[in-house]
Amino acid sequence: MSGVEVITFGCRLNTYESEVMRAQAEKAGLNNAILVNTCAVTGEAVRQARQAIRRARRENPHARIIVTGCAAQTEKETFAEMAEVDAVLGNEEKLKSASYRSLPDFGVSVEEKLRVNDIMSVRATAPQMVKHIDGHVRAFIQVQNGCDHRCTFCIIPYGRGNSRSVPMGAVVEQACRLVEGGYREIVLTGVDATSYGADLPGTPTLGLLAKTLLKRVPEILRLRLSSIDSIEADRHLLDLIAEEPRFMPHLHLSLQHGDDLILKRMKRRHSSADARAFCNEVRGLRPEISFGADMIAGFPTESEEMFANAMRLAEECGIAHLHVFPYSPRPGTPAARMPQLDRALVKDRAARLRSKGAELYASHLERMIGSEQTILVEMNGLAHTENFTLVEAAGLKPRSLTRVAITGHNGKHLTMRPKQMAAA
Repeated sequence: MSGVEVITFGCRLNTYESEVMRAQAEKAGLNNAILVNTCAVTGEAVRQARQAIRRARRENPHARIIVTGCAAQTEKETFAEMAEVDAVLGNEEKLKSASYRSLPDFGVSVEEKLRVNDIMSVRATAPQMVKHIDGHVRAFIQVQNGCDHRCTFCIIPYGRGNSRSVPMGAVVEQACRLVEGGYREIVLTGVDATSYGADLPGTPTLGLLAKTLLKRVPEILRLRLSSIDSIEADRHLLDLIAEEPRFMPHLHLSLQHGDDLILKRMKRRHSSADARAFCNEVRGLRPEISFGADMIAGFPTESEEMFANAMRLAEECGIAHLHVFPYSPRPGTPAARMPQLDRALVKDRAARLRSKGAELYASHLERMIGSEQTILVEMNGLAHTENFTLVEAAGLKPRSLTRVAITGHNGKHLTMRPKQMAAA
């Protein structure tokens, strides 16, 4: 192979950073290289990364394989000890061209492979400018990195460090660059995006950032947030939901569970009542809004009654896009030392929660039949409505915004009939 190939796991922030990595590696003159940007959220994510590394080596025996990302930060020796790996970079190092210029030669020791610093020593997030996000019709902008909270199940703060915000001016500059490149939709992303601004002068909030962005860059036609912690939602954000048509009516919530005792044992900062109240308030402001949510099944000490409370909350909040994670003990986290459930039970509860999610999604699809929607057409024959529901869009021009009538669904996606082009 020639050039630089990037294999990305995990979140939208990783997708964004993969483009930064590619640009920095190419700037450094790296060639015949594969960069693997890993995720550490679950043990399964780490397993998949190791599997991909082995496959990449079989298919590219002479390429240089560099592993980075959250799993490389938290389990650096695990990857350095793999014979297939030539170097391991930390989450801070992966964004710097100097890291790629100083890579070791083939056949070095485990210690020489490592380029991973103490992520907790990092105090700022440097703005990273990209012109495009490969393969995506919507563009991501990193506004924040790291997390100051210590949920008992989560390893990510140890892979990302403490919370750091990108200055507002740099976010505006990046948005200008992306809309000049033809992007109509921008997604603001971070590890704990709703903590944005606490470390900046004047302590601006995520909602204020979004307001400023839409005012300063009127060419943005659609603005989204990635995942938010509803307990941190500010008044500016609620104003946008109620009043700004360019702010898309979809929020992905970090709920994690629906039982109050489990939420306390997770060290979450919201209760089930907080979650219900937030969803009800937001739906009152914007009735067409849809919610996504992350929820964990089989957390240590979870009883059948506690699990039933999680199922109930998903239904009461009307979660249309439910992302279910079977609990995975991450070494070094407090939850890994709690009494564990049998793995078969964890998998069974995850399957039941996914089944509930499928029911909620089907109901959501049914409610949208007969409506008119503006869709952004993807590269794969699908499109997203403003409330982030997938639509079959074969034959429509990728990147176009098209007004359609929703005619039905096939169980997975909405079907439609074009009405007019909203924006070519």
